[in-house]
Amino acid sequence: MHLPCGAILKNRLAKSAMSDSLGNGEGDPTEAQIRLYERWAEGGAALSVIGEVQVDPRYPEKPGNLVFGAHTDGRATRSLINRATIEGAHIWPQLGHAGALSHLPISQPKGPSALDIQGLQCSGMSAQDIQELPDMYARAAAYAKDAGFSGIHVHAGHGFLLSQFLSPLFNRRNDGYGGSIEARSRIVLEVIGKVRHAVGPSFPVGIKINSTDRLEGGLTEDDALEVVRLLDHTPLDLIDVSGGTYFPGAKASSEGSSDGGPYFLEFARRARGVTDVPLMLTGGFRRREQAVDAVASGDADMVSLARAMVLDTRLPQVWLTEEGGDPDFPIFESPPRGGVTAWYTMRLTALGQDEENTFAMEPRRALSVYEERDAQRCIRWRRKFSHPPQAR
Repeated sequence: MHLPCGAILKNRLAKSAMSDSLGNGEGDPTEAQIRLYERWAEGGAALSVIGEVQVDPRYPEKPGNLVFGAHTDGRATRSLINRATIEGAHIWPQLGHAGALSHLPISQPKGPSALDIQGLQCSGMSAQDIQELPDMYARAAAYAKDAGFSGIHVHAGHGFLLSQFLSPLFNRRNDGYGGSIEARSRIVLEVIGKVRHAVGPSFPVGIKINSTDRLEGGLTEDDALEVVRLLDHTPLDLIDVSGGTYFPGAKASSEGSSDGGPYFLEFARRARGVTDVPLMLTGGFRRREQAVDAVASGDADMVSLARAMVLDTRLPQVWLTEEGGDPDFPIFESPPRGGVTAWYTMRLTALGQDEENTFAMEPRRALSVYEERDAQRCIRWRRKFSHPPQAR
């Protein structure tokens, strides 16, 4: 598939951004993380997106995430790139800032507006804080290009900072960055402009956006469609359509999808009518025929897979054949809250260690191990980033 910037993706199947939680707690890749992305490249994915890479260590999503800056381990990063780009695969970092959802043990969350509700408290960003964001993303994008990544992916979905600006639940500002959907989109457009300037015209730049927050009073599909219209006038190469948020009380994206089909296909169909930018669709793809239909219909140019590719790292190779089979999704009996996500996260660790054949954790045990690992990485994060070096 040809992107507007001239880059080519060898097929239409991508490994979606997931918080693999395999950084070392100091913002750098580990051998397990490097091997994991190598395996997805071996498996035939045209593109793998690393989720997420922090543009500011003060506002991380998790302590297992990567961070780009003067403190980054360049040797480990180059090893990740070299091994994740075999077989013609692309590797793009998803550049993000968790904002109001920053991990509390290692952050003092700050979002578009101050919030104090059950399960979520944060202070509001100043005008200067907001004005610094485009340059922050641009520096991270320039680092990614210089390091050898083959593109970048801006995270404006799933309730993290740029998504918070788009959502009236998070964004209650009354200045030029709040109010109408055009004003709420302003910082996103400014980030894209600065990023494109930093990387030049021939380097792929994508973005993930929500089709909906799936919350009353949150981003609606009509407003999200207006965001797509605005993005159509930017120098983007790929719009990744997803949905849902980690705002307290939000429904899982899988809720309401009775047939187990792609979650946001109808929105992608509407978006196709207002933009010529290539669309990638993320969420709910479990069967080959669903991916084939989404692309053949023209509703999506690419299909992005997350949990399906945790179950089978070679799924693109399988689905690119006529007889390709589908992964068997596990069914868990009464898992604890967060347990299923933790199970998939710990399976990612097993894949990175080539030990998936002996992986036998139940969700409750996976959650315990995952949380303990995060706690240990928080210690390392605080030690390294308590006084982060100034960006250059």
